[in-house]
Amino acid sequence: MLAGKVKNGGIDVKIDRSALQTVIENIERVVVGKRKEIELSLTALLAKGHVLLEDVPGVGKTMMVRAIARSIGSEFKRIQFTPDLLPSDVTGVSVYNQKSMSFEYRPGPVMGNVVLADEINRTSPKTQAALLEALEESSVTVDGETRKLQELFFVMATQNPIEYGGTYPLPEAQLDRFLFKLKMGYPDYEEELEVLNRIEQGHPIEEIEPVLTIEEIIDMQNEVKEVYVDQVVKHYIISLVNETREHKEVYLGVSPRGSIALMKSAQAFAYINGREYVIPDDVKELAPYTLSHRMILRSDLQMTNRTGEDIVRDILSQLKVPATRKEAVR
Repeated sequence: MLAGKVKNGGIDVKIDRSALQTVIENIERVVVGKRKEIELSLTALLAKGHVLLEDVPGVGKTMMVRAIARSIGSEFKRIQFTPDLLPSDVTGVSVYNQKSMSFEYRPGPVMGNVVLADEINRTSPKTQAALLEALEESSVTVDGETRKLQELFFVMATQNPIEYGGTYPLPEAQLDRFLFKLKMGYPDYEEELEVLNRIEQGHPIEEIEPVLTIEEIIDMQNEVKEVYVDQVVKHYIISLVNETREHKEVYLGVSPRGSIALMKSAQAFAYINGREYVIPDDVKELAPYTLSHRMILRSDLQMTNRTGEDIVRDILSQLKVPATRKEAVR
Protein backbone atom coordinates (compact mmCIF):
# COMPACT_ATOMS: atom_id res chain seq x y z
CA MET A 1 0.00 0.00 0.00
CA LEU A 2 1.41 3.37 -1.03
CA ALA A 3 0.83 6.14 1.43
CA GLY A 4 2.08 9.65 2.00
CA LYS A 5 1.80 12.20 4.77
CA VAL A 6 0.46 15.71 4.86
CA LYS A 7 0.28 17.86 7.95
CA ASN A 8 -3.20 18.95 8.86
CA GLY A 9 -3.33 21.12 11.94
CA GLY A 10 -0.07 19.59 13.15
CA ILE A 11 -1.35 16.01 12.73
CA ASP A 12 0.07 13.65 10.11
CA VAL A 13 -2.72 12.24 7.93
CA LYS A 14 -1.96 9.12 5.89
CA ILE A 15 -3.57 8.87 2.48
CA ASP A 16 -3.94 5.57 0.66
CA ARG A 17 -2.53 6.48 -2.72
CA SER A 18 -3.36 3.07 -4.20
CA ALA A 19 -7.02 4.14 -4.20
CA LEU A 20 -6.19 6.26 -7.25
CA GLN A 21 -5.72 3.09 -9.29
CA THR A 22 -9.18 1.99 -8.15
CA VAL A 23 -10.54 5.34 -9.36
CA ILE A 24 -8.93 4.76 -12.75
CA GLU A 25 -10.46 1.28 -12.97
CA ASN A 26 -13.81 2.73 -11.90
CA ILE A 27 -13.77 5.25 -14.76
CA GLU A 28 -12.64 2.57 -17.23
CA ARG A 29 -15.94 0.81 -16.62
CA VAL A 30 -17.56 3.74 -18.43
CA VAL A 31 -14.82 4.95 -20.80
CA VAL A 32 -13.28 2.00 -22.64
CA GLY A 33 -9.69 2.02 -23.90
CA LYS A 34 -8.75 5.51 -22.70
CA ARG A 35 -6.54 4.75 -19.71
CA LYS A 36 -3.91 7.36 -20.65
CA GLU A 37 -6.52 10.11 -20.97
CA ILE A 38 -8.03 9.08 -17.63
CA GLU A 39 -4.62 9.12 -15.92
CA LEU A 40 -3.84 12.54 -17.40
CA SER A 41 -7.20 13.91 -16.23
CA LEU A 42 -6.53 12.70 -12.69
CA THR A 43 -3.04 14.19 -12.92
CA ALA A 44 -4.59 17.56 -13.72
CA LEU A 45 -7.06 17.17 -10.85
CA LEU A 46 -4.30 16.49 -8.31
CA ALA A 47 -2.16 19.33 -9.73
CA LYS A 48 -5.12 21.72 -9.27
CA GLY A 49 -5.22 22.30 -13.01
CA HIS A 50 -7.95 22.12 -15.64
CA VAL A 51 -8.35 20.17 -18.87
CA LEU A 52 -9.46 21.10 -22.38
CA LEU A 53 -10.85 18.11 -24.30
CA GLU A 54 -10.82 18.78 -28.03
CA ASP A 55 -12.46 16.09 -30.14
CA VAL A 56 -15.44 15.23 -32.29
CA PRO A 57 -18.83 14.54 -30.66
CA GLY A 58 -19.68 11.10 -29.34
CA VAL A 59 -16.26 9.81 -28.24
CA GLY A 60 -16.98 9.84 -24.50
CA LYS A 61 -15.82 13.26 -23.31
CA THR A 62 -18.90 13.98 -21.21
CA MET A 63 -19.07 10.46 -19.81
CA MET A 64 -15.47 10.67 -18.61
CA VAL A 65 -16.14 13.90 -16.72
CA ARG A 66 -19.27 12.47 -15.10
CA ALA A 67 -17.43 9.27 -14.15
CA ILE A 68 -14.64 11.27 -12.50
CA ALA A 69 -17.17 13.29 -10.49
CA ARG A 70 -19.00 10.14 -9.34
CA SER A 71 -15.75 8.32 -8.47
CA ILE A 72 -14.67 11.03 -6.03
CA GLY A 73 -18.11 11.69 -4.58
CA SER A 74 -18.17 15.30 -5.74
CA GLU A 75 -20.82 17.72 -6.91
CA PHE A 76 -21.06 17.66 -10.71
CA LYS A 77 -22.21 20.73 -12.65
CA ARG A 78 -22.64 21.16 -16.39
CA ILE A 79 -22.56 24.40 -18.35
CA GLN A 80 -23.88 24.04 -21.91
CA PHE A 81 -22.22 26.92 -23.73
CA THR A 82 -24.39 28.50 -26.42
CA PRO A 83 -24.14 31.79 -28.35
CA ASP A 84 -26.78 33.43 -26.12
CA LEU A 85 -25.25 32.36 -22.79
CA LEU A 86 -24.59 35.29 -20.44
CA PRO A 87 -21.70 35.64 -17.94
CA SER A 88 -24.23 35.57 -15.08
CA ASP A 89 -25.42 32.17 -16.33
CA VAL A 90 -21.94 30.92 -15.44
CA THR A 91 -21.03 32.83 -12.29
CA GLY A 92 -24.44 33.32 -10.69
CA VAL A 93 -26.52 36.41 -10.03
CA SER A 94 -27.75 38.58 -7.14
CA VAL A 95 -31.55 38.57 -6.78
CA TYR A 96 -33.54 41.00 -4.64
CA ASN A 97 -35.50 39.33 -1.82
CA GLN A 98 -38.56 41.38 -0.94
CA LYS A 99 -38.99 39.69 2.44
CA SER A 100 -35.51 40.47 3.69
CA MET A 101 -35.28 43.64 1.58
CA SER A 102 -31.78 42.69 0.48
CA PHE A 103 -30.00 41.08 -2.44
CA GLU A 104 -29.22 37.38 -2.22
CA TYR A 105 -26.60 35.60 -4.26
CA ARG A 106 -27.78 32.63 -6.28
CA PRO A 107 -24.75 30.54 -7.26
CA GLY A 108 -24.10 29.64 -10.88
CA PRO A 109 -22.95 26.22 -12.07
CA VAL A 110 -19.31 27.27 -11.74
CA MET A 111 -19.74 26.82 -8.00
CA GLY A 112 -19.60 23.02 -8.31
CA ASN A 113 -16.66 20.70 -7.57
CA VAL A 114 -16.31 19.11 -11.01
CA VAL A 115 -17.59 21.37 -13.78
CA LEU A 116 -18.15 20.34 -17.38
CA ALA A 117 -17.88 23.36 -19.69
CA ASP A 118 -19.46 21.80 -22.77
CA GLU A 119 -18.66 23.26 -26.20
CA ILE A 120 -16.87 26.20 -24.68
CA ASN A 121 -15.99 27.68 -28.08
CA ARG A 122 -19.67 28.14 -29.01
CA THR A 123 -20.21 31.09 -26.65
CA SER A 124 -19.13 34.71 -26.91
CA PRO A 125 -15.71 35.95 -25.71
CA LYS A 126 -17.46 37.92 -22.94
CA THR A 127 -18.95 34.76 -21.48
CA GLN A 128 -15.70 32.85 -22.01
CA ALA A 129 -13.96 35.55 -19.99
CA ALA A 130 -16.35 34.94 -17.10
CA LEU A 131 -14.70 31.55 -16.73
CA LEU A 132 -11.19 33.03 -16.89
CA GLU A 133 -11.13 34.36 -13.32
CA ALA A 134 -12.51 31.08 -12.01
CA LEU A 135 -9.82 29.03 -13.76
CA GLU A 136 -6.92 31.16 -12.58
CA GLU A 137 -8.03 32.65 -9.26
CA SER A 138 -10.59 30.06 -8.02
CA SER A 139 -13.03 32.90 -7.48
CA VAL A 140 -15.71 34.87 -9.33
CA THR A 141 -16.79 38.48 -9.06
CA VAL A 142 -20.54 39.14 -9.03
CA ASP A 143 -21.88 42.67 -8.62
CA GLY A 144 -18.47 43.87 -7.45
CA GLU A 145 -18.13 41.19 -4.77
CA THR A 146 -15.51 38.46 -5.07
CA ARG A 147 -16.68 35.01 -4.05
CA LYS A 148 -14.40 32.04 -3.51
CA LEU A 149 -15.18 28.81 -5.29
CA GLN A 150 -15.24 25.36 -3.68
CA GLU A 151 -11.90 24.20 -2.30
CA LEU A 152 -12.07 21.32 -4.75
CA PHE A 153 -12.68 22.94 -8.13
CA PHE A 154 -11.92 21.14 -11.38
CA VAL A 155 -13.02 22.19 -14.86
CA MET A 156 -13.03 19.98 -17.93
CA ALA A 157 -14.00 21.93 -21.03
CA THR A 158 -14.88 20.42 -24.40
CA GLN A 159 -14.79 21.80 -27.89
CA ASN A 160 -15.38 20.44 -31.38
CA PRO A 161 -12.27 20.97 -33.56
CA ILE A 162 -14.03 20.64 -36.92
CA GLU A 163 -17.12 22.80 -36.40
CA TYR A 164 -16.18 26.42 -37.08
CA GLY A 165 -19.52 27.98 -38.02
CA GLY A 166 -20.84 30.10 -35.16
CA THR A 167 -17.85 29.40 -32.93
CA TYR A 168 -15.46 31.70 -31.11
CA PRO A 169 -11.91 30.27 -30.90
CA LEU A 170 -10.46 30.48 -27.41
CA PRO A 171 -7.93 33.29 -27.07
CA GLU A 172 -4.36 32.46 -26.06
CA ALA A 173 -4.92 33.92 -22.57
CA GLN A 174 -7.73 31.42 -21.97
CA LEU A 175 -5.93 28.45 -23.53
CA ASP A 176 -3.01 29.16 -21.21
CA ARG A 177 -5.26 28.55 -18.19
CA PHE A 178 -5.74 24.90 -19.08
CA LEU A 179 -3.08 22.57 -17.72
CA PHE A 180 -3.62 19.96 -20.45
CA LYS A 181 -5.15 19.84 -23.89
CA LEU A 182 -6.25 16.28 -24.63
CA LYS A 183 -7.90 14.35 -27.45
CA MET A 184 -9.98 11.22 -26.88
CA GLY A 185 -9.85 9.69 -30.36
CA TYR A 186 -12.03 6.94 -31.77
CA PRO A 187 -11.97 3.50 -30.10
CA ASP A 188 -10.58 0.60 -32.08
CA TYR A 189 -12.82 -2.24 -33.30
CA GLU A 190 -12.59 -4.39 -30.17
CA GLU A 191 -13.02 -1.40 -27.84
CA GLU A 192 -16.14 -0.25 -29.67
CA LEU A 193 -17.56 -3.77 -29.48
CA GLU A 194 -16.93 -3.72 -25.72
CA VAL A 195 -18.79 -0.40 -25.49
CA LEU A 196 -21.84 -1.94 -27.16
CA ASN A 197 -21.73 -4.95 -24.86
CA ARG A 198 -21.57 -2.81 -21.74
CA ILE A 199 -24.50 -0.55 -22.57
CA GLU A 200 -26.74 -3.29 -23.93
CA GLN A 201 -28.63 -3.66 -20.65
CA GLY A 202 -28.08 -0.14 -19.29
CA HIS A 203 -25.43 2.53 -19.02
CA PRO A 204 -22.56 1.66 -16.61
CA ILE A 205 -22.35 5.30 -15.41
CA GLU A 206 -25.34 4.56 -13.16
CA GLU A 207 -23.37 1.85 -11.34
CA ILE A 208 -20.35 4.02 -10.51
CA GLU A 209 -19.83 4.39 -6.76
CA PRO A 210 -17.48 6.83 -5.00
CA VAL A 211 -13.99 5.51 -4.29
CA LEU A 212 -12.53 8.62 -2.66
CA THR A 213 -14.03 11.57 -0.84
CA ILE A 214 -13.57 15.24 -1.59
CA GLU A 215 -11.52 15.61 1.59
CA GLU A 216 -9.17 12.81 0.52
CA ILE A 217 -8.64 14.40 -2.89
CA ILE A 218 -7.83 17.74 -1.23
CA ASP A 219 -5.32 16.00 1.05
CA MET A 220 -3.74 14.36 -1.99
CA GLN A 221 -3.49 17.73 -3.72
CA ASN A 222 -1.56 18.98 -0.69
CA GLU A 223 0.71 15.93 -0.75
CA VAL A 224 1.49 16.49 -4.44
CA LYS A 225 3.11 19.81 -3.52
CA GLU A 226 5.63 17.87 -1.43
CA VAL A 227 6.83 15.68 -4.32
CA TYR A 228 10.51 16.48 -4.79
CA VAL A 229 11.72 18.13 -8.02
CA ASP A 230 15.49 18.00 -8.42
CA GLN A 231 17.31 21.04 -9.82
CA VAL A 232 18.42 18.90 -12.76
CA VAL A 233 14.78 18.27 -13.68
CA LYS A 234 13.94 21.98 -13.34
CA HIS A 235 16.79 22.84 -15.72
CA TYR A 236 15.42 20.25 -18.15
CA ILE A 237 11.98 21.88 -18.04
CA ILE A 238 13.42 25.35 -18.64
CA SER A 239 15.60 24.12 -21.51
CA LEU A 240 12.57 22.53 -23.15
CA VAL A 241 10.47 25.68 -22.80
CA ASN A 242 13.30 27.88 -24.09
CA GLU A 243 13.55 25.71 -27.20
CA THR A 244 9.92 26.50 -28.03
CA ARG A 245 10.77 30.21 -27.95
CA GLU A 246 13.68 29.75 -30.35
CA HIS A 247 12.07 27.24 -32.72
CA LYS A 248 11.90 28.43 -36.33
CA GLU A 249 8.30 27.23 -36.76
CA VAL A 250 6.99 28.97 -33.64
CA TYR A 251 5.84 32.60 -33.68
CA LEU A 252 5.26 32.80 -29.92
CA GLY A 253 6.78 30.27 -27.53
CA VAL A 254 5.68 28.98 -24.16
CA SER A 255 5.50 31.48 -21.29
CA PRO A 256 6.83 30.94 -17.74
CA ARG A 257 3.30 29.85 -16.78
CA GLY A 258 3.91 26.85 -19.03
CA SER A 259 7.09 25.98 -17.14
CA ILE A 260 5.20 26.09 -13.85
CA ALA A 261 2.38 23.98 -15.30
CA LEU A 262 4.82 21.34 -16.54
CA MET A 263 6.55 21.10 -13.16
CA LYS A 264 3.30 20.87 -11.18
CA SER A 265 1.82 18.29 -13.53
CA ALA A 266 5.04 16.23 -13.31
CA GLN A 267 4.73 16.26 -9.50
CA ALA A 268 1.17 14.95 -9.72
CA PHE A 269 2.13 12.34 -12.34
CA ALA A 270 4.97 11.06 -10.15
CA TYR A 271 2.58 10.92 -7.19
CA ILE A 272 0.05 8.82 -9.10
CA ASN A 273 2.85 6.46 -10.11
CA GLY A 274 3.89 5.95 -6.49
CA ARG A 275 7.04 8.09 -6.39
CA GLU A 276 8.06 10.88 -4.03
CA TYR A 277 10.22 12.53 -6.70
CA VAL A 278 9.99 13.61 -10.34
CA ILE A 279 12.15 12.02 -13.04
CA PRO A 280 12.89 13.40 -16.54
CA ASP A 281 10.62 10.75 -18.09
CA ASP A 282 7.67 12.37 -16.30
CA VAL A 283 8.49 15.63 -18.06
CA LYS A 284 8.86 13.89 -21.43
CA GLU A 285 5.53 12.13 -21.03
CA LEU A 286 3.57 15.27 -20.11
CA ALA A 287 5.25 17.96 -22.21
CA PRO A 288 3.19 17.45 -25.43
CA TYR A 289 -0.09 17.77 -23.52
CA THR A 290 1.10 20.68 -21.35
CA LEU A 291 2.96 22.88 -23.85
CA SER A 292 1.48 22.36 -27.33
CA HIS A 293 -1.59 24.59 -26.80
CA ARG A 294 0.53 27.36 -25.28
CA MET A 295 2.40 28.08 -28.52
CA ILE A 296 1.41 30.09 -31.58
CA LEU A 297 2.76 28.67 -34.82
CA ARG A 298 3.88 30.83 -37.70
CA SER A 299 0.98 31.84 -39.95
CA ASP A 300 2.59 30.35 -43.07
CA LEU A 301 2.54 26.90 -41.39
CA GLN A 302 -1.12 26.91 -40.43
CA MET A 303 -2.15 25.27 -43.72
CA THR A 304 0.18 22.34 -43.13
CA ASN A 305 -0.42 19.32 -40.92
CA ARG A 306 2.19 20.44 -38.39
CA THR A 307 0.87 20.92 -34.86
CA GLY A 308 2.25 22.24 -31.61
CA GLU A 309 2.39 18.68 -30.33
CA ASP A 310 4.59 17.68 -33.30
CA ILE A 311 7.01 20.50 -32.52
CA VAL A 312 7.22 19.61 -28.83
CA ARG A 313 7.96 15.98 -29.70
CA ASP A 314 10.66 17.11 -32.16
CA ILE A 315 12.30 19.20 -29.46
CA LEU A 316 12.12 16.31 -26.99
CA SER A 317 13.84 13.99 -29.48
CA GLN A 318 16.73 16.41 -29.91
CA LEU A 319 17.11 17.64 -26.33
CA LYS A 320 19.48 15.63 -24.18
CA VAL A 321 17.75 13.91 -21.27
CA PRO A 322 19.63 14.71 -18.05
CA ALA A 323 20.91 12.01 -15.74
CA THR A 324 19.44 12.23 -12.27
CA ARG A 325 19.31 10.12 -9.15
CA LYS A 326 16.83 7.27 -9.12
CA GLU A 327 15.77 8.23 -5.64
CA ALA A 328 15.92 11.81 -4.44
CA VAL A 329 16.19 12.76 -0.79
CA ARG A 330 15.71 16.27 0.53
